Amino acid sequence: MLNNYLIIVNVLSFIIYFVDKEKSKKKKYRIPEKVLLSLSIIGGCFGSLLSMCLFHHKTKHIKFILLNPLFCIVWIMVYCYFLTK
Repeated sequence: MLNNYLIIVNVLSFIIYFVDKEKSKKKKYRIPEKVLLSLSIIGGCFGSLLSMCLFHHKTKHIKFILLNPLFCIVWIMVYCYFLTK
């Protein structure tokens, strides 16, 4: 069940980062940073990190550079914990 959740939230996060990047290129209304970071907190950090690397999106924002990898570490620990149960 955790596997399915993480797949869905990471695909969603990846897509939302991509959409935000496209909106930024067209100077349109942007997705708030708190939404992007919230997706990372709830488990979408791997999709967020991948989209940051592929699309070079939010790579100049220190909070994204620091928090997304941190959330990845936390979620790896959570996943390992539930894997051993």
